[in-house]
Amino acid sequence: MEEKIRQSIVSFVRESPANSMFHLDGSPFFEEPLVGFADGHDPLFAQFKNIIGDYHLTPQEIMEKALQDEEMPVNKELERISVICYILPITAQIRKSNRSKKHHPSIQWAHARNCGERFSDAVRDHVVMEVREMGYMAVAPMRMEYFKYIMESGPKGVVASNWSERHAAYVAGLGTFSLSDGFITPKGIAMRCGTIVTNMPLQPSERPYPDHYHNCLFYREGTCKVCIQRCPVGAISETGHDKQKCLWYLRDYLGPLLKGRYNCDFTTGCGLCQTAVPCEQSIPPSQKA
Repeated sequence: MEEKIRQSIVSFVRESPANSMFHLDGSPFFEEPLVGFADGHDPLFAQFKNIIGDYHLTPQEIMEKALQDEEMPVNKELERISVICYILPITAQIRKSNRSKKHHPSIQWAHARNCGERFSDAVRDHVVMEVREMGYMAVAPMRMEYFKYIMESGPKGVVASNWSERHAAYVAGLGTFSLSDGFITPKGIAMRCGTIVTNMPLQPSERPYPDHYHNCLFYREGTCKVCIQRCPVGAISETGHDKQKCLWYLRDYLGPLLKGRYNCDFTTGCGLCQTAVPCEQSIPPSQKA
């Protein structure tokens, strides 16, 4: 069953006409995806309530919300819960276009961040439909009305959400976190990710790393720090990522700027800390002699 789901996601990304920069040259946003599976009862999901906040939902809580949906299939057993996670690596063409940028993203990156996320919604919907057709419950938390972003109180403020797809992908063995708060996968940090929670019994993927920062050279061996140099507003330092400063730059500065420059009516990330860095397209090898 795991391979069937994996191939379904791979085929959809490869064949869907929505995986294209239709506003530009029609080339794809994403390369072949990675797919992993997590046990919805993995203790890590409960730990996220302490790490992220008590508002962060567990797969169990998401499935309990889904039980209220009368349109769900007959099978509503929650003894087994699985989380299907996928990684959509941004294409080499788009990554290359962003490497030389110093203060704002390339137009290709801007569209990949926004329109590419809309395509990821299509992937989520596709997987939900397929799993439901197999007779199981399935929901994409990011597509539900209860999904929300949260600004915590404090001197800096912390932008979080009640469901983190990157944390779920970590549980599913797809990567670890970075100094910039990005997520470094075997295909690099320049990516989008998605999740579907289901009561379909699936074999959890192995986690091939000893801790949640292992793929980042700074945390693994104290080297690199290229993302610090790439950030145009100094939101990354050896102490981590200043989410509030990053948010201000993206929302209050880049938003109005790109609306005029790229004729965009959306807010986008700059992606500078995800391109022209050693972890851009893979897990970086050691820089120590």
